[in-house]
Amino acid sequence: MSVNHPKVAVLLAAYNGMDWIAEQLDSILKQTNLCVSVFISVDPSTDGTDSLCSGYAERNANVTLLPAAGQFGGASRNFFRLIKDVDLSAFDYVAFSDQDDIWYSDKLHRATSVMVSGNYDAYSSNVIAFWPNGRRMLVDKAQPQVRWDHAFEAAGPGCTYVMNRRLADAFKASLIANWAACQRIALHDWYCYAYARNHDFRWFIDPVPSMDYRQHADNQVGANTGIAAFTTRLKKILGGWWPEQVVLINDLTGGTSGLTLKGKTAFLRLAFQARHCRRRPRDKRLFIIACMAASLCKVSFNDAQSPGRR
Repeated sequence: MSVNHPKVAVLLAAYNGMDWIAEQLDSILKQTNLCVSVFISVDPSTDGTDSLCSGYAERNANVTLLPAAGQFGGASRNFFRLIKDVDLSAFDYVAFSDQDDIWYSDKLHRATSVMVSGNYDAYSSNVIAFWPNGRRMLVDKAQPQVRWDHAFEAAGPGCTYVMNRRLADAFKASLIANWAACQRIALHDWYCYAYARNHDFRWFIDPVPSMDYRQHADNQVGANTGIAAFTTRLKKILGGWWPEQVVLINDLTGGTSGLTLKGKTAFLRLAFQARHCRRRPRDKRLFIIACMAASLCKVSFNDAQSPGRR
């Protein structure tokens, strides 16, 4: 008897990933109980990543290397290119992939099964971060979702995201409609989660890890551990990056019900609403510090409007 396995499009953004991408691709192609097609977009690289991916595409009918499309300058724009250019009509689900992780063989099967059984539109999960020295650590992002967490953080690492076609199609249409403004978004996974929550799509965050999350010097966004990571993020807040991204994402996703980001004291007021803004208890405390810092940075949040209309 033939079995109709779900069809999943995996969108993989790559850049100078020669040291790790083969192991990542191998783990994706070994996914069980479903049909996987991988679409790769390579930001012009200097280490042979383009050639390696071309070779995989030649040897595997379910791997496609998209034509070169110029320089993206970051993972977010590369993922946006994938979402815009890949024809998703033949697939049941869409997943994001980084170039340097190792997926567990049941990653996508578990994601799609949870979504079907729980009637969810999207899935993300915890991961196991690992370092070259052998250190391993659970990255726990599966705390209960709160009223406004999506306005200030992602649902975990974007490389764990899986969406059904209903959400993927809606997100793609919104992205294309706001294409120019979306080029200013730094984190595609945060934007995707905010869009889903602001449009009443149901999102499940799985406490069971689905992959090994590689940590190395070239990570654009890593596991966010230690004093160095905290200092880096504090600098982004004081420099205006974080509050600007909060306002931008909120505008582009249609606004978060009950959340006001207008006025010079907007972030100062938010400091008193921390319990509604981050999932993890420790992050709720750090959120207060972030809001206090954001209220001091030289960024104007008056009369916020969609950047696409500016």
